[in-house]
Amino acid sequence: HVQLVESGGGLVQPGGSLSLSCAASGITDSTLCMGWYRQAPGKEREFVSTIFHDGRISYADSVKGRFTISQDNAKSTVYLQMSSLKSEDTALYYCATDCGTGYWGQGTQVTVS
Repeated sequence: HVQLVESGGGLVQPGGSLSLSCAASGITDSTLCMGWYRQAPGKEREFVSTIFHDGRISYADSVKGRFTISQDNAKSTVYLQMSSLKSEDTALYYCATDCGTGYWGQGTQVTVS
């Protein structure tokens, strides 16, 4: 049984930083890609960043240079370090397996205001 639990969200002022974590359990070696996605009020869910098992990383243009994704395979945890936050980063942030085609967590709220 795969379970993803996000944490680390909160309220931060513009220009501030937050670090999100996604603790995964039940993940098999076949999960090659973990990713972060977000959904703002009234908008569709969008891609933020992914990290592959071999270390390859990709970012959405809107967060490139401000967000950093990393993983700790030993702890089955994926992190998203967010800095220089903007009001438009306000959203519910989810982590997901298999580049968004697998399992999803419940999300953690990030509010920049």
